[in-house]
Amino acid sequence: MTISTHVLDTEVGLPAAGVRVELYAEDGTLAGAGVTDADGRVRELAEGEPGTYRLVFHPPSPFFRRIELEVALGDGHHHVPLLVSSYACASYRGS
Repeated sequence: MTISTHVLDTEVGLPAAGVRVELYAEDGTLAGAGVTDADGRVRELAEGEPGTYRLVFHPPSPFFRRIELEVALGDGHHHVPLLVSSYACASYRGS
């Protein structure tokens, strides 16, 4: 299993660079971490066994200080984007 992510600041309509992202395994151990690049991406956040993981984003929003997503990851590659602004946040299963 591999995972990547992309953070978009929908308030300004640009990728969110410099966002810290952490991935925790079901047992709470840190499985991977990174900071988004100029395109708002962490291209290789982690590689591991299929299972339940918790993605933790620390976005540039003045309201959303920490966003956590719990995801079930199977075999293969997974891309989990985050859309964030001062007023809303959303995610979806990317391709």
